[in-house]
Amino acid sequence: MAHLLGADGIALTIGTRTLLDDVSLGLDDGDRVGVVGPNGAGKSTLLRLLAGTAVPDAGRVTRVGGSRLGMLDQRDESRPGATIRDLVHGDDATHTWASDSRIREVHAGLLADLDLDQPATTLSGGQRRRVALAALLVTDPDVLLLDEPTNHLDVEGVAWLAEHLQQRYGRPGATGALVVVTHDRWFLDAVCTRMWEVRGDGSGAVDGYEGGYAAYVLARAERGRQAAAAAEKRDNLLRKELAWLRRGAPARTSKPKFRLDAAAALIADEPAPRDSVQLTQMAARRLGKDVLDLEDVTVAVPGRTLLDRVTWRLGPGDRFGVVGVNGAGKTTLLALLAGRRGPDGGRVRRGKTVHVAELSQDVGELDDVGHLTAVQVVDQEKRTVLVDGKELTAGQLTERLGFTRERAHTPVRDLSGGERRRLQLLRLLVSEPNVLLLDEPTNDLDTDTLTAVEDLLDGWPGTLVVVSHDRYLLERVCDRQWALLGDGTLRDLPGGVEQYLELRRAAGRAEPPRAGAAGAGAGTAAPAPAAGPSAADARTARKAIARIERRLDRIAQEETALHEQIAADPTAYEAVAQLDARLQELAAEKEQLELEWLEAAEAAG
Repeated sequence: MAHLLGADGIALTIGTRTLLDDVSLGLDDGDRVGVVGPNGAGKSTLLRLLAGTAVPDAGRVTRVGGSRLGMLDQRDESRPGATIRDLVHGDDATHTWASDSRIREVHAGLLADLDLDQPATTLSGGQRRRVALAALLVTDPDVLLLDEPTNHLDVEGVAWLAEHLQQRYGRPGATGALVVVTHDRWFLDAVCTRMWEVRGDGSGAVDGYEGGYAAYVLARAERGRQAAAAAEKRDNLLRKELAWLRRGAPARTSKPKFRLDAAAALIADEPAPRDSVQLTQMAARRLGKDVLDLEDVTVAVPGRTLLDRVTWRLGPGDRFGVVGVNGAGKTTLLALLAGRRGPDGGRVRRGKTVHVAELSQDVGELDDVGHLTAVQVVDQEKRTVLVDGKELTAGQLTERLGFTRERAHTPVRDLSGGERRRLQLLRLLVSEPNVLLLDEPTNDLDTDTLTAVEDLLDGWPGTLVVVSHDRYLLERVCDRQWALLGDGTLRDLPGGVEQYLELRRAAGRAEPPRAGAAGAGAGTAAPAPAAGPSAADARTARKAIARIERRLDRIAQEETALHEQIAADPTAYEAVAQLDARLQELAAEKEQLELEWLEAAEAAG
């Protein structure tokens, strides 16, 4: 494999902070590297040094002559008066790129809903991100550096980008290398084969790990196990996350590149992340039987209907994830549940004891307490909070979510975006809601903080609804996924996010080409679709899907009834044990059915 880029003994200090010290790294053909580390550790700075847009205080960065390097920055800038076509293709004539199947693929994946002659100034943040990505990918660089490429992308966009990068840089014999900074852990596992951890602890070190995110978690947990007692708290969080990775559904655990026997040894005594039965009992005691019900709800905006006679029931202890295309109504759905808006038709029923808290995407909510420290903000809400059966003070809570003693006593106005995001969530949790609505909670959070947030949510007894494009988070903290497909419906997803993506792919195959879409260009034929299953096989698969979905509905009804029986008399221990055993049987059957559903969906085309 050819060597492409090397960093030899680079060092950089900003003010009194040492970000990097005597760091040596290398990139060869086929390398796909994920970069992780705390917020402010220097991940983006490392990328800029590798790209040559920043200069180290010591050491040097070398690149093989003739190799092309491309970098996606977190800032998406465009020159005044530029159109999408200008940003992506510059002055190139249409015929010079429209005949290139690789470029048409980028158009189809990122720009299909945009008009190439649309002014860049009219684009939303998510659209600008897609245009910037497309402009970079069509140049096909030998070394590709990406800084938070999944920001503003929906689940489909993230899945497309992962597949594209795997094909370009990960196929056998591929040339070129990729380095990506991201907090999207599913993306790291799907794309990367190596990890660099920028420590951010003042040492200036960057540690290397083989494998994707799951392998990185294992390696860190093993190092933590052998470390001194000071590292034990972090180790516990990592082992808990590793236990979830190992015990998750097969679709989530087939790719981790670590030895399963080593993982099994590490988590042998580690309990499951959540005791669902216990949490449901606690939630039922706090919430009662009725929580939130949407009954025949309709919501319309000018030109279209977001929700069309939707019925959705949330019970005590339900943990639901919501995915959907941009503009499908995810934020509107949260507004209905929070009571910030009413339906145009139907009704929203609320239990008498419901106390809803909502985490919005606006960190400006903390501006009114900018003069207070993080500890004071939490203490102002409540002096102590019970978490996992233990009483924690405001200081202990902030520490649990990654605030150092110094940062916990820093005025809120001086905190970073990620720190303000953490504080937003803490402020909500200490108010002791029993229904929690989270709108894109992973924004601005690094992977360690996300792990800490998930650990905190594991012991939180209440009803949880999470809207996010972060597949890892949805599968980690939620027990069931739902989808807004943009047609006014809200659909249950027994097969999780993978089922949602398959539904969207099927819808895309059924749609005729859209006028003005950024595809192959005028007069250029699109690639022929791959041959699908035979009509007979597809009919058989569709029948299997219908049968499986009917059984899954019956299982869901039985599970609801069992949870209600448990909640009715949680002190009847012998009866509860029998009910719990039945719940475990249903869970095993449901997992098998979901796998069968995925196989049938693939066969149905």
